[in-house]
Amino acid sequence: MNAPKVALGDEFLESFALIPKGKQKKVMEFVAKFRHDPKASGINYEAINDAKDPNFRSVRIDLEYRGIVLRPEKGDVYILLWVDKHDDAYQWARRHSCHIHPTTGVLQLMAMDRMEEAEAAPVPTVVQKASATPILALPADVLLRLGVPEFRLDWVRSLTQVEALEDGKALLPLEAFEALYLLAGGISLEEILAEYAPQIQAPVDVTDFAGALDLPASRRRFVVVEDEMELLEMLEAPLEKWRVFLHPSQRRLVERHWNGPVRVLGGAGTGKTVVAMHRAKWLAQHVAGAGEKVLLTTFTRNLAMDIEENLRKICPADLMSRIEITNLDAWVSRYLKSRNHGCRIVYPGGDNHEYDGCWQKAMAHVPAGLGLPQTFYHEEWERIVLPQNLQTLKDYQIASRAGRGVALNRKQRTEIWPVFEEMRLQLSQHQPAPLMTIEDAVHEAIALLDKGRSGTNYRSVVVDETQDFGSEMLTLLRRLLPPSNDDLFLVGDGHQRIYRRKAVLGRCGIEVKGRSHKLKINYRTTEEIRTFATAILEGAAIDDLDAGSDSAKGYRSLTHGERPEVQLLGSFEKECDWIQEQMDELAAEGMRQRDVCIAVRTNQLLERMEKELKAREITTQRLSRQRTDNRNQEGVRLATMHRIKGLEFKVIFLACVNDGVVPLKQATADTEDPVELNRAEIAERALFHVAATRAVQHLFISCHGKMSGYLDQHADR
Repeated sequence: MNAPKVALGDEFLESFALIPKGKQKKVMEFVAKFRHDPKASGINYEAINDAKDPNFRSVRIDLEYRGIVLRPEKGDVYILLWVDKHDDAYQWARRHSCHIHPTTGVLQLMAMDRMEEAEAAPVPTVVQKASATPILALPADVLLRLGVPEFRLDWVRSLTQVEALEDGKALLPLEAFEALYLLAGGISLEEILAEYAPQIQAPVDVTDFAGALDLPASRRRFVVVEDEMELLEMLEAPLEKWRVFLHPSQRRLVERHWNGPVRVLGGAGTGKTVVAMHRAKWLAQHVAGAGEKVLLTTFTRNLAMDIEENLRKICPADLMSRIEITNLDAWVSRYLKSRNHGCRIVYPGGDNHEYDGCWQKAMAHVPAGLGLPQTFYHEEWERIVLPQNLQTLKDYQIASRAGRGVALNRKQRTEIWPVFEEMRLQLSQHQPAPLMTIEDAVHEAIALLDKGRSGTNYRSVVVDETQDFGSEMLTLLRRLLPPSNDDLFLVGDGHQRIYRRKAVLGRCGIEVKGRSHKLKINYRTTEEIRTFATAILEGAAIDDLDAGSDSAKGYRSLTHGERPEVQLLGSFEKECDWIQEQMDELAAEGMRQRDVCIAVRTNQLLERMEKELKAREITTQRLSRQRTDNRNQEGVRLATMHRIKGLEFKVIFLACVNDGVVPLKQATADTEDPVELNRAEIAERALFHVAATRAVQHLFISCHGKMSGYLDQHADR
């Protein structure tokens, strides 16, 4: 005899998170008992008078709290849907229904508010124009394929404004609302049907709840609890729904075998990193063999640390041991050291006097007659010589210089080459140990891999933030393992390219044709914040990480909130006064300090802000590049805009967004090449865009003196 099928709904976890901590322990004890045996004698199922759904029952948690359970007559299925105080739980049950859609077979939970009978149409609060053209005038069979309940068809086809659809969001199953919302936003019906209309092979049995729970679209909102540890982990962090529930489009990317490299695009907040983590977990479970590992890599060290911390929330220890998480620079350094490579990797800029000393000696070989600015040589070295691994004059003379704003003939290349030749000489002869750029280190690793001295045991590689990788790095990733099924899985977004590297996957040996997907729903921010952040990049040419272009068309958020607030103040001190006033108001509304982050453009401003807030006796936690953020520690978070990439907070303050700071003057004034200037400008806009999209509920932007040109149209004057 099969064991009962016990599941939890996403709204149960949400309701559980809202009850007092003292009561949560009792709920956890009940749920553990319920999962073990939902038929136990101590669990008393009671019918609910006037409930719209005849399958709803209440269960007693204690004298004060009740749980709401779906217990259909057919099948041994039990689904916990809600937990609340007695009267509130019963009211929730009377306002909701959970059923199987007769066309899609998906298990749907939806509100029944404003309906006296199931056949009655809701009365929207948005007053529509009677003469306007309906925005969703689609045939009934199409709407049914998208999950619209039959009794909502006339209402959906009567809508003439997107606002009316938004107002009725709770009256539709989530997957149906999403599909209609994207359609109304301009996505083609063909795309929507491919994404949201599941292929049903047989007539749907609307009483088969066990079968419905197995469908990917149902698993977005319902999870069958397999063991005690899984249950405990869910209840310990119930609001982190990404750990348990995936959108069907995400699940289709994660849980399948691919016959080659896969590219996943998506704007900020669409869950790309979540997909990457779940993909790594699935590969470790179902693809990696004995002694093989899955490599999950990204560009920066702090992002790798953040990913590792979150991956531990979804992977048991045995799976974590089969997944290696690291930023690629660190991997290259370790790999070369393991091969007894004696060079030390160095980077330009910052306080790296060794690198700068080598460069100064190289610049002594600049030809006097060409009249090119010194910035040209830096850019040529970093954009052409290093990525293409040019070692000789002959290599340089035939190298492609596509994307450079200054043309060079053969004679000019010959005159310029001694600068780069001397730079390589200075690095290689440096004492006490030779120096090497990260690009040259990557090329050295590629050479070792090509010689068959790999020593790696990777079955698959998952890449996060692919847009930040240069061509040599992507080439290295391709060389790490032979082409095969489930080899490379790359997620990224050209809109978030905050460094000036740019590469084309196909030119790096990574062919993704026919294996590309784009995520469109922003689950993090409100539509108001998304609109503000997207506008920052309006008009910028954004690529799709391969040879095409990308746009924000169809990229939408499903939640709404307050518009981002922009404030221009007279001084830094007055700006801090304003920030403190907003934080005090938020605290009065129950916002915790640890859910608030203040981000600025530079480390110098960060230190100034930290000093000012401490003087005001405001508890702060400065985010470090060396460790992850301990969210159990109280205090407002302080960080640079670069550091908060990959993180999210309920409230974000972007401070000191002044002219000359955003965009940073040094970043856009260090070149005379128009192509490089355009790259720098887009990178600065992308950084501001990324920082703004870290906000979940509230976004505040402040400046003093002269505001950034990015804010002119938004300022409250």
